Amino acid sequence: MLDAVVVGAGPNGLTAAVELARRGFSVAVFEARDTVGGGARTEELTLPGFRHDPCAAAHPLGVNSPAFRALPLERYGLEWLHPELPMAHPFTDGSAAVLSRSVAETAASFGPRDAGAYRRLVEPFLPKWDTLVRDFMSLPSTALPRDPVTLARFGLTGLPPSTWLTSRFRDERAKTLFAGLVGHVMAPLNGFATGAIGLVFALAAHARGWPVARGGSQSISDALAAYLKDLGGEIHTDYEVKRLDDLPPARAYVFDTSPTALAKIAGFGDYYANYRYGPGVFKVDYALDGPVPWTAKEARTAGTVQIGADSAEINTALRAASRENRAPDRPFMITVQPSVVDPTRAPAGKQVFWAYGHVPSGWTGDLTDALERQLERFAPGFRDRVLARATAGPPELAARNANYVGGDIGSGAVSGLQILLRPKLSLSPYGTPHPAVFICSSSTPPGPGVHGMSGHNAAKAVWRRLRQA
Repeated sequence: MLDAVVVGAGPNGLTAAVELARRGFSVAVFEARDTVGGGARTEELTLPGFRHDPCAAAHPLGVNSPAFRALPLERYGLEWLHPELPMAHPFTDGSAAVLSRSVAETAASFGPRDAGAYRRLVEPFLPKWDTLVRDFMSLPSTALPRDPVTLARFGLTGLPPSTWLTSRFRDERAKTLFAGLVGHVMAPLNGFATGAIGLVFALAAHARGWPVARGGSQSISDALAAYLKDLGGEIHTDYEVKRLDDLPPARAYVFDTSPTALAKIAGFGDYYANYRYGPGVFKVDYALDGPVPWTAKEARTAGTVQIGADSAEINTALRAASRENRAPDRPFMITVQPSVVDPTRAPAGKQVFWAYGHVPSGWTGDLTDALERQLERFAPGFRDRVLARATAGPPELAARNANYVGGDIGSGAVSGLQILLRPKLSLSPYGTPHPAVFICSSSTPPGPGVHGMSGHNAAKAVWRRLRQA
């Protein structure tokens, strides 16, 4: 009998398996697809030689993850590549605000009226970032806070809506960039704890940047898988699990799946019936005949570029997708250009480009034209650079990854109390009605992102049970 079986070989499932194997438990992972990866994959989606990331591409949470930083992933081929600028937010006048590794450079891009306010916002937390991020991404049920005072200060700043936080800024440049940071998790700007979301992304950039993985996001998953195998763990691909009886006998079962899928597999009925999924995304991967022709020079060297003319336009787009059940006319976009720092991703002189906008859950339309009209506002001539494109709306994204219910790449709405209390109100969010069954996906705290912390936290709950048995 195995000590633990993990279902799903995404970053969280692989991290949970690694953490258990490191502690001497026998572990086997079962993955429905023919390769490991989940939300961290790399594939040739357009033309030969163009290597795209179907989901996550830039990794501010990955490079800052306490779980990943404790593992020897560099030994297994993971290399973080840092663009000159972590992120830029261009405006229609050809200027841009930036999120730089330097607080001073970032503050200066907001203009003199907001530079001081931004420094006062972030500088108190940066010296204690490593402890803060560990406390923020863990729970009292898995690890007591190392610095409860700083965590409490962070909570007082971040738990109100982001609109409260940005009220300290006087000009639109800082408000717009910060609104875009909140938009990474598809949360309306006036939602509970959205200030914390934006603040975490900003602090992550200043602490360690927003890198991409050399060769693509698959490198993260491959490094985790290789380390797991060296620890004696097994990985079985092309193995779809429809019920618990499909799995070998084990003392514990850990699911890197959506709560909906887990309930169906384990026979939990309506146990997760109140769990809410968020809006979907419409994503386009581009093969380009050269760099994106950004008007703003800062965007040309940034790894990530946010697209939204101002905070009102961003909020309108987020509300349309999440509350009005319609695709926005001018979508807020997140784009990543890995080729500015990783020439291995495309043939010489060419580039890969990654972009998505928000749409209602399960939306079946085509947002390509709206996305490209947005891009043309900030990069005139963009369409002339396109060699090929691969589009994926909510149905295609859900077909590629069953955790993306309705095209929700966050595996659950990041709004209301569900920002913190996922997948249920519980002191043991990784436990289930069955004492030997656990959940470790992004549907559990700390939520979306390629950081492995949901798997890390769940593994703690699992090994505590195994040691008690």
